[in-house]
Amino acid sequence: MEHITLLIGIVIVTALVFDFTNGFHDTANAMATTISTGALKPKTAVAMSAVLNLVGAFLSVEVAKTISGGIIDETAGIRPEVIFAGLVGAIVWNLLTWLAGLPSSSSHALFGGLIGATVVAVGFDAVNTDKVVMKVLIPAVAAPLVAGIAAWCATRLTYRLAKGRDERDTAKGYRAGQIASAALVSLAHGTNDAQKTMGVITLALVAGGVVAPHSDPPMWVIVSAGLAIALGTYLGGWRIIQTLGKGLTDIKPAQGFAAQTGAATVILASSHIGFALSTTQVCSGSIMGAGLGRKGGVVRWSTAGRMVMAWGLTLPAAGLVAGGAALLADQGDWGVAAVAVLGLAVSGAIWLASRRKPVTHGDLDSRDAVADAEPAGVVTAALQAVAPPPAGPLAAAVSPSPEAGRAPAAAAAG
Repeated sequence: MEHITLLIGIVIVTALVFDFTNGFHDTANAMATTISTGALKPKTAVAMSAVLNLVGAFLSVEVAKTISGGIIDETAGIRPEVIFAGLVGAIVWNLLTWLAGLPSSSSHALFGGLIGATVVAVGFDAVNTDKVVMKVLIPAVAAPLVAGIAAWCATRLTYRLAKGRDERDTAKGYRAGQIASAALVSLAHGTNDAQKTMGVITLALVAGGVVAPHSDPPMWVIVSAGLAIALGTYLGGWRIIQTLGKGLTDIKPAQGFAAQTGAATVILASSHIGFALSTTQVCSGSIMGAGLGRKGGVVRWSTAGRMVMAWGLTLPAAGLVAGGAALLADQGDWGVAAVAVLGLAVSGAIWLASRRKPVTHGDLDSRDAVADAEPAGVVTAALQAVAPPPAGPLAAAVSPSPEAGRAPAAAAAG
């Protein structure tokens, strides 16, 4: 086996940077609802999530195998600079969607980057299309639907079982359940998403002749990937937490518990099978399902529409950026250096743009704090007219947000 070269070292560092962005981009998956209902304080929530992401990284390597020897043919002449270009494309898209506060898929950004760079540098034959369809595209459509339906059913069942009881009496128990279910989502996220970086690093090691094809990730790869995603998680992606916690729907403790339990079940089952699905899409689907599961629940469909649009754009957008980077990196050492400089410049510009309107954990400490959430809209107003919120002792506990209330009032005034 050859020693690790400078280029492979650069690829490994870049992969860990992507893993770091994956961490703060996806913190909201586990903790947005827990924070929004007041079950945990923001900093406590992200600290717990970070530790469990690290633990989850050691539980399986099935998803890593899907990345390193699944969607890309590792024997087709993939070079380290191709993987580097793919990672740059994924990082740029992650940062752009973080700036916009959109919970897009870090996983699909990575897949799109790798596929785009591989197609430009090697050709379509180096992409295992059947694996992409079976283990990426089909789960991308099915997983959020399954999680959403599961969360909807769990929410309906939860409210049926608690019928006649004041929700304020049960909220404490549900918040405790939220903490447990959020811990399970964090563990599942580490099991699934940390492995994707392990797979990329292993693919780079195979491309450089450092390890044999179809090898499991070395232990140092598992440890470094787990630490990188845990550190990113601890820093907290407050913009996306704000969107999922309050900008998408108004979550009560019972709904948060149902959403997180459904999401964790889907993610853990997929990790066991080796499906490299998007934990972001699964958790977003669960939150929307829980939002619809409560009578009179609010889902802000314009926010949901922007999220779905971002999901659809992620694979091709990251692929286009990575394809351009691969074309430049293929010119030799100066091309690789140019890609690195351009990637750093774009990332720095995005960070500077984010400082114009920063979002910190202090903005989420208040349970009444609502993100830049638009009114509930015509669809939600119509649904509330058919299935209004509960009346009587539950009214105060489950009344919709001020934004939801203003929408029907404005419609009546018009």
